[in-house]
Amino acid sequence: MTNMLLVIKMGGSILKEGASSELVSDLKTLAKEHKMVIIHGGGAEVTATAAKLGKEQRFIVSPQGFRSRYTDKQTMEIFILVMAGKINKQIVSALQSQGIPAIGLSGLDGALLKAERKKRLIIVDERGRKKVIDGGYTGKINEVKVDLLSLLLDKGYVPVVTPIAMSEDFEPLNVDGDRTAAVVAGTLNADRLILLTDVEGLLLKGKSVPKITSAEAEDVLSSIGRGMSTKIHAALEALNQGVKEVLVTSGVKEKPISSALNHESGTVMTSE
Repeated sequence: MTNMLLVIKMGGSILKEGASSELVSDLKTLAKEHKMVIIHGGGAEVTATAAKLGKEQRFIVSPQGFRSRYTDKQTMEIFILVMAGKINKQIVSALQSQGIPAIGLSGLDGALLKAERKKRLIIVDERGRKKVIDGGYTGKINEVKVDLLSLLLDKGYVPVVTPIAMSEDFEPLNVDGDRTAAVVAGTLNADRLILLTDVEGLLLKGKSVPKITSAEAEDVLSSIGRGMSTKIHAALEALNQGVKEVLVTSGVKEKPISSALNHESGTVMTSE
């Protein structure tokens, strides 16, 4: 499978773990044959930095079971500092050190990611009751600047994108990393979306699932844990937008992406 366009979502902590050299060397091999866009996370580092700055973080749960950070103005500033600053540049430096022509961007740069600010959020409290709260600085992506990504890809660069989007009022918004990867993959007509995680792939009743269709995944969504649920929702979004395959796999094993592309590890999700 040569000359594919790959969209890869990785956690921000992935370069800290012992297997990061495996991932970076795998990316180096893949970059010779394929075009790649990388979306990164970094929530744990944001939480740690916020704690050092004395800003307590609040996590909320949606009626669908998604757990997310409540992003007020101060938290958004910390988010930009850590994500678009420290983590993005660490990843870019690690890739550059292997000769991968990485370029770091947030969704603010060139208005790469535009999103609608959520005015209100419906959350479920500790007692299971639904409540409506102010939306804060979170958003849902409604536009990806395809020509900017295409320009960089055509020149041989590997964009490394921080999931911060621009609101209709030009404010920074926190957007989910997995969903960002799905929207970018769908908008770019990517061949594959790879969602790297810290487990082998999708587990059902303690067993790993090598292959699953959209319809099968929708049937079991309610029995999937919160961390994986967001990834499966993102995978379904990407498949609905025409991405041929979504691969959910561990980012901390030997040749993590290549082995998933060859269907030797992880979970392969397809439309049918």
